[in-house]
Amino acid sequence: MDSLGLLVWLTAVVTILSRSHADRNVYPSAGVLFVHVLEREYFKGEFPPYPKPGDASNDPITFNTNLMGYPDRPGWLRYIQRTPHSDGVLYGSPPWEHVGRPTVVEITAYNRRTFETARHNLIINIMSTEDFPLQYQAEFFIKNMNVEEMLASEVLGDFLGAVKNVWQPERLNAINITSALDRGGRVPLPINDLKEGVYVMVGADVPFSSCLREVESPQNQLRCSQEMEPVITCDKKFRAQFHIDWCKISLVDIKRVAPVVPERSPMGPGVLPDIGEYNPPSESLKSRDYFADFLITLAVPSAVALVLFIILGYSMCCRREGVEKRNMQTPDIQLVHHSSIQKSTKELRSMSKNREISWPLSTLPVFHPVSGEVVPPIHPDSYETTSMPLMQTQTNLQNQMQIPQQQPPGKWYS
Repeated sequence: MDSLGLLVWLTAVVTILSRSHADRNVYPSAGVLFVHVLEREYFKGEFPPYPKPGDASNDPITFNTNLMGYPDRPGWLRYIQRTPHSDGVLYGSPPWEHVGRPTVVEITAYNRRTFETARHNLIINIMSTEDFPLQYQAEFFIKNMNVEEMLASEVLGDFLGAVKNVWQPERLNAINITSALDRGGRVPLPINDLKEGVYVMVGADVPFSSCLREVESPQNQLRCSQEMEPVITCDKKFRAQFHIDWCKISLVDIKRVAPVVPERSPMGPGVLPDIGEYNPPSESLKSRDYFADFLITLAVPSAVALVLFIILGYSMCCRREGVEKRNMQTPDIQLVHHSSIQKSTKELRSMSKNREISWPLSTLPVFHPVSGEVVPPIHPDSYETTSMPLMQTQTNLQNQMQIPQQQPPGKWYS
């Protein structure tokens, strides 16, 4: 690479780095709606292969915004981006407390196709405004708009123009815009091109017009309670582009609204008394010896267990009557009777172990098990009933049924 090519390459690299880390300064006014669009076209030239302005490229790009040194944005600043192919928008109402203190917001762009990133800082310098805040504030709920649609400058300008026609103030500013989803609204069904709705708060320096006051009439309040649309004479000036829910309009005169002082809850169970500010203990605390507490914790249960063990052992071992004492307290005739019964029981058990068990007649076959011949039944007429045993023994059974021994044929047969 020659020196001229190297110089061009270094110049391009320095230009890209300066664009990636460039700082943008914006100067919003306190109490006035601030809108900053994160344009995808601005970041396309910062991703390789660095296309020229005007080249067609539709890479998906998303943004991440956070306060420098923190993981999230300031509480008053919101961010929205519907799809990676649309621009992102930062919006919110800067508070009066941040006037004079620059707020640095880090913006990181991600190219979802090449996985490249680009970053620059947005420095928000909040300026003070006259007559802050504006005394009369009205909040409208627009049903046919999404928040990113309402943040467009031409759409917001049309809405402020319509409000100015029905209010006719000297000063009119958009104070804040809030999505209905942030107010607890539900995501609309994806039919008929339904919108989620958006709340738009505006402020003026003159009292509310009679048209805006019509919503406070008893007839319109009754219609709102019955979920019917109120009758507003100036609704036709909005209806062409904006569908306003007049039952949700809020009219506030901030100078007449008394500050709400929270009531103190009555003292009751579970509520700690107010003892003033918390006074933490000093760092030089004395060490505490827990050895005595440890001994007490183990000694008391051990002593109780030992006493119970001694009482149980004495009751079971030292208070036993024994066989000799029982025999001494038992009459002799009872002992003799008990021993005779015990001896007879032992004798019967020994005899039952040595006797031969015979099969009952009910279990004998009625035919010969080998030859298949029918065994003649035993008739009581051929025997003396007096000498016939109740159950034939095994010997009698063998005499009655002689099963021939079948010897296997072969050369070993004799």
